Parts: sequence; structure tokens; C-alpha cells
Amino acid sequence: MTDPEARLWRKSRTAEAKLCYLGHVVTENRHGLLVNVRVTQAYGQAALEMAREIPGGSKRVTLAADRGYDTREFVRRLRELNVTPHVAQNTSGRRSAVDGRTVRHEGCGLSQRARKRVEQVFGWLKTVAGLRKVRWRGCEKVGWLVTLAAAYNLVRMRNLMAATA
Repeated sequence: MTDPEARLWRKSRTAEAKLCYLGHVVTENRHGLLVNVRVTQAYGQAALEMAREIPGGSKRVTLAADRGYDTREFVRRLRELNVTPHVAQNTSGRRSAVDGRTVRHEGCGLSQRARKRVEQVFGWLKTVAGLRKVRWRGCEKVGWLVTLAAAYNLVRMRNLMAATA
């Protein structure tokens, strides 16, 4: 009620709607380090904007996503950006937009298994960084808070270095 930029959002058809923002992250698969962080009003997907910013030049890159992104439009636009969509197939009552050309490769399965690292980032942000309930108002301030909380990379790098020592 006190934040005019927050929007009502519900996680599922049975969940209650809450005023919130959406946080979006892109991680790399090998080590789970954050590559890009974004906060938007709760109205859509920032994944295409973030996919444009993935470094790789003219090389083909991949983008793993959950089955909520399995739409024809999203997959088509990723392919236009020279990004291979490693999107989990949503076959519940419909046909998936991701075809067999993509799913048959071993890399797609690896991307789907590494996708859990994104959920680990969100878990860390909610528990350690205190973002379960945001205490700031306005999309810009919340975005700065989430970017600052991306110190997750520092913690992750410390753990990776300890594992190699």
C-alpha cells in the first residue's frame, strides 16, 4: 500500500497476490557465479533484455530457464539473438516450444541440472542478505539493494577457492 511502484503478483493460481517486485538473475553454469542481476515491476520477463547482454560476441551461447519460459515467442526471440534456449519443456496439456534439436544434446541436460544454482542464489538472497521482506520503496532502490546483495559472488568464490586448495 505504501509503495506506488510495487505490483500485485501471484506465484500460482492458488496463491494469494502480494505487492512485490520481480528479481531476475543470470548465472554461469560452471561455477554458479552471478553474471547479471535485475529488478523489475511484477509484470513480465526481463530475460530477453538480459539475454542480449550475455557476452559472447558472434559465438552461440546458451540460456537455461524453467518451464515458465517455454513459449513459442520467447524461444523464437532467443534464437534470433543467437542464443540456444535450454528451457525446461512444459508438456502439461500442450506441446513444448523447445524442439528435439535442442533437447537431444548433452549440453541441454547439463544446463538443466546446473539451473538449480539460480535457486541457490535466491535462497541466499532471502536468508543471508535479508531480501525476504524488502525494507526499501521504489524499483530503483530495491534494484540497488539486490545488486549490492550480489556479494553472493564473493562468498561463492571463497568456497570455490577453498575447494581447490
